[in-house]
Amino acid sequence: MMSDSLDLIANHVLANLTPGKPLCVAVQGPQGSGKTFLSGCLQTYLEAPPHSLRVAVFSIDDIYLPHEGLRSLANSHPQNVLWKGRGQPGTHDVNLGVEILCALKSGARPVELPRFDKSLFDGEGDRLPIDGSGTVVKQPPPLDVIIFEGWCVGFRPISNDEIVHRWNGVWKTEREKLGLREEQMGRLVDVQAVNEKLKDYVRIWNHFDAFVQLKPTLPVSEGASQFDIVYKWRLEQEHYMKAHNGGRGMTDAAVRSFVDRYIPGYIFFGDILSPATGDKDADEAPKRTRKGLTLFLDETRAVIRTALF
Repeated sequence: MMSDSLDLIANHVLANLTPGKPLCVAVQGPQGSGKTFLSGCLQTYLEAPPHSLRVAVFSIDDIYLPHEGLRSLANSHPQNVLWKGRGQPGTHDVNLGVEILCALKSGARPVELPRFDKSLFDGEGDRLPIDGSGTVVKQPPPLDVIIFEGWCVGFRPISNDEIVHRWNGVWKTEREKLGLREEQMGRLVDVQAVNEKLKDYVRIWNHFDAFVQLKPTLPVSEGASQFDIVYKWRLEQEHYMKAHNGGRGMTDAAVRSFVDRYIPGYIFFGDILSPATGDKDADEAPKRTRKGLTLFLDETRAVIRTALF
C-alpha cells in the first residue's frame, strides 16, 4: 500500500525536476496518514541509484517555537485553548522556516536542520540548539530535492466572513458528530486569531515548487464524522510505537484529546487545493504552482485514485 504511494510520489517529483535547481516539495496529510514515513522513504529512494540525488527532509514540527516561546504564547492568550500547546498556526517560528528554506535553495553554504524534541518539559517539548549536533546538509553542491512535510503545510487563511460561515455550518456539525464541546475547542475569536497568524505562513508556502497531499476519502455513514479516520490512524500510530518501545506513549484517551486540538485547523483552513480566499494581497495569496498531486486514500491508506492540480 505504502509502496504504491511511494512510486506515485517519486514519479511526480522526478517529473518536476529541473537540472541545477533544487525542487522544494511540500507533503501534507493528517495525523497518522504516513506523511513522515513516506517522506523518509522518498529520500532513501531518490538518494539511491539510479537517481543518486541529493535530498534533505525536514518537518514543520522542527520549527516549533522554543518552549519559552510556546509558554509565552499560551500565557499571553490564556483563554485561547488552541494555543495551549504546540500544533496550530501561531506555534511555529515562520522566520526560521523561511531562513532554512532560503539557505537550502541557495546551495551556497552548509545548513544545519532545526530539531524539536517533543519529550522535553513533560511532553510540552523544546527546540534543540543549532550547534552542529544535528543533521548538517553539506553545500555546495546544491541539493536536488527539499522535502518539507507537515499536517498543516499549505493551509490557507480565509476571510472573516468565511470563518463565520464555517463556524455556524460545517464546524458546528462536525463538532457535534465528534462529541466536542464548544468551550473545549475554543471560541470564534480564537479561530480568528489563528487565521491571522496563518497569513504569515504563506511566506513559507511560496517556496514550494511541487505539492503532495495525502487525503483520506471514505464513505461516511449517517451521524459519523469525516474526521473519524484521523483519530483511528493516529491511534494506530501510537499503538505501533508503544509495541516497539516497551509501552511508552499516550493512552487512547490522551491520543483522542491530542487529535481534538487539530480538528479546527482541518475544517477552517484545510482547503489547500482551492485558490486563497479573503484578502487578495500578494503577500497573503500563495503562488500557484500547478504541480500538485493528491493521493486519495482508503481506510488502509491504499491509494484509491489520484488527481493533479
